[in-house]
Amino acid sequence: MAKFKLGARSHIQPGQRYSAPSSANNIKVFEIYRWDPDQGGSARLDAYEVDRDRCGPMVLDALIKIKNEIDPTLTFRRSCREGVCGSCAMNIAGRNTLACTKPIDEIGGEVRIYPLPSLPVIKDLVPDMTHFYAQYASVKPWLQTKTPVPVNRERLQSREDRERLDGLYECILCACCTTGCPSWWWNPGRYLGPAVLLQAQRWLADSRDEATGERLDALEDRFKLQRCRTIMNCTEICPKGLNPAQSIAQIRGQLIARR
Repeated sequence: MAKFKLGARSHIQPGQRYSAPSSANNIKVFEIYRWDPDQGGSARLDAYEVDRDRCGPMVLDALIKIKNEIDPTLTFRRSCREGVCGSCAMNIAGRNTLACTKPIDEIGGEVRIYPLPSLPVIKDLVPDMTHFYAQYASVKPWLQTKTPVPVNRERLQSREDRERLDGLYECILCACCTTGCPSWWWNPGRYLGPAVLLQAQRWLADSRDEATGERLDALEDRFKLQRCRTIMNCTEICPKGLNPAQSIAQIRGQLIARR
């Protein structure tokens, strides 16, 4: 399984070029990373000319058009097309983002598309998210309680307590921030990364959760949390406008406060 890194682009060979019909007047070129484990050989960039007059406004629309009408072997993930599921996260024009919410008009010149960096590539634009999800599971992202469930009602919280979850629960686990974080590139096996740490803070901030001590104990580690170097790529790159760096700072503050 190949591992794609941004610095490896110089080793990617030029591939095939697919021309638009001669009747097309509004052409946009998409250069797309291609690698097939069954074919062997080096990764390549295939170029596709797309008729913008017969294509939707988003990068995902162009990818779907290419797959449906030009090259059915192109492989990528997608689902909701509404910026909710995170499936279509990829590196577009040098920036990790969601293909379904990235307007083509915002990109000047040719559109270069790569898989998310620093993850093994299964095929083309599909990264292997196994390790990312394993790190997510490690913070136990569910409500942990010791008191019995209230009879005939849910576990309630005040409006103020509920507002503390704003900016946390909206994370869609697209991994744009984590795969754009140099600290995670350098220590992916031990540093949890910004997305997972934001999710950890989401449960630390939940007034209904009763495992705060255990959660902080699990994060009291030289690498899991403290490898963050406040580079701020995570906050700058998040397609949902969230602030993982702030969540990391809040966890650090809680660890300091209890010492």
